[in-house]
This record gives sequence, C-alpha cells and structure tokens, in this order.
Amino acid sequence: MHRNRRAALAIGAAALLSVPFRRAGRAAQDGGAGWSPDRPIRFVVPFPPGGATDVWARMMGDAMAAGLGQPVVIENRSGAGGMVGTEAAAKAAPDGHTLLFTISPFIQSPVVFRRWPYQPLEDFAPIGKLGTTPLPFCIRPEIPARTLAEFVAYARGKNLSFGSYAAGSTGHAYAQLLSDVEKLGMTHIAYRGEAPMLADILGGRIQCGFHSMTAAGDYIRSGRLRPLACTGRNGIPSLPEVPTFVSLGYPATFATTGFIGLFAPARVPAEAQKRLAEVFAGVMANPAFQRRLLEIDTIPGWLGPEAFRAEIAFQLKEWSDLATAMNLTVDG
Repeated sequence: MHRNRRAALAIGAAALLSVPFRRAGRAAQDGGAGWSPDRPIRFVVPFPPGGATDVWARMMGDAMAAGLGQPVVIENRSGAGGMVGTEAAAKAAPDGHTLLFTISPFIQSPVVFRRWPYQPLEDFAPIGKLGTTPLPFCIRPEIPARTLAEFVAYARGKNLSFGSYAAGSTGHAYAQLLSDVEKLGMTHIAYRGEAPMLADILGGRIQCGFHSMTAAGDYIRSGRLRPLACTGRNGIPSLPEVPTFVSLGYPATFATTGFIGLFAPARVPAEAQKRLAEVFAGVMANPAFQRRLLEIDTIPGWLGPEAFRAEIAFQLKEWSDLATAMNLTVDG
C-alpha cells in the first residue's frame, strides 16, 4: 500500500509539472539547442524498484520527459553496491539516450570493493545534482529505546544486526562508525537496495539501520520504525524533534549527506549534454517540483555540471580517506 501511495505521489507530481516543462521544451527546441532525442530516454537506476533512488528517478524522469519531448523509461539494474547498473550505463551507446540516475554509492562502492569497473570522473559527465536527504537511524519499535543513548545502552552485549542499502554505502559506513564508536559489535548485512532492506527490518530480520525518509517516511510516521538521530546538520524537515548525530556530540563525519544526481556517459556529445543539463536545470527551478521534494524530506540543491563535478571530486577524496581510516572494505 505504501509503495503504491509513493508511486501515486510521483505520478501526481509529474501531472502537475508537465504543462510548464512542455512549454520549456518547445522553447529550447525553438532556440536551436542543437540536439533533441529521437526516441525514449532510458534512466538506469542501479538499485531495485521501491527505494528512494527509484522514486527520485521517476519524479525527475517524468518532469524531464515533457521538456525533452520523449518519455523517460526507468531501468532498475541492481547489484554490487550499485556498480552493476553503473557499469552498464558507462558502456551504453554514447548517444544521449541512456543516462545514469544515482546516489553517493556511485563513488563509494568502488572504493570499498577495491574494484573499479568504471571511473566516476572519467567515464561519466555530470548533468545535474538534484539535492540530498538526511538519513535517520531507525530501530524496530519493539526495542525498548526512545533515544540514541538508550539504544546504545540496550545494544551493548547483544548480537544485533544492522542493514545497509548497499555494501560500502553511506548507510553502511555510518552504522559501522556508530558501532565502532560505541563498541557495540553489530553485524553488517548488505542488501541490493533500500526496498529489500526495508522489508527485512519491518519483518524483524535485522534490528536497525539508516533509511531515507523518501522510502521509509510512511513507516516512521505510522510508528513501524523509530528514528533516533539523523545525518546532516539541519535535521529532517518533517521531524524536527529527531536530533542530528553531530548535535549529540558524534563526529563531524555524520554531517555529510551525499548527493542525488543525473549523469551521462562521458562520450555523449557536448550538445546533448548541454541540452540535458538545461532541461534538468529547468525542472529544478520549478517551485512545484521543489515543494514535492520537500514533502518527501528531500532537500533541493541543484548544481550544474561543472559545480557538480567539483563536488563529486571532493566527496570521492573525502570518502577514500574515511574508508582508509575505518578500514572499510567489502569482499565479493
């Protein structure tokens, strides 16, 4: 029911946004942008359906379709912390019709797997950054803890398991860091996306983990998950009572929030990259689209191609240093 509701919200947003972007698309064509897609655009999402990345991709795809004059089709290709789908997108025909919509594991997974089937800065051209989202650390409501301090006291000496939506992801690193700082000895269980991880915490097979409000917000608000603290510095818009980790005295590492964005294979012609970036920027400038993002606790934060590339380079260096300091690696 919740997944259907989320899909319905995304469809509703697309309907709301379609008229303005159709006009924008015609304007771009009339202005001689130099490239227009001649068939449907494919967004490769390297995680399963039902997770936050899938929801964001469908929202952006529906909104961009009006401006591009072609439908956007979502292709979910999960595995290896997002590397399976990302590698497939890197090797796609560089004609502008296959793009990658992804999140921070784009740069994180290769570092922790110590395997580089693609080079983030060489094999891809950033089209635009959508924004970011604070991640709440959630526990099952049966655990007798209302605060993070109470959870830490409860968890010591117990064999608890935490899940992550991808091995080597931000959620993996943060939960492992919490376990290490508090000497909890929790066991990591990696999933091929947020949706299967969410199913297992709701089903009682794992006890805790970092989730996105986009995918888990309904379960949090209904009491089926209990948030104790969140990443970032500004908290969760719809849950101001949930403290940030840094406000509780945890390391500044917990303030990092990652990114959500769209990429093209690097060999896509410059005129196609430019047109895609213009349409993406037009979507992000639309107040209705921004409101929809905030309604699912996603913080709009548009960056154009060059600024987004610089941020990715910075986060790749920051993540590599963190993974080395934590000895964060994944076999397999």
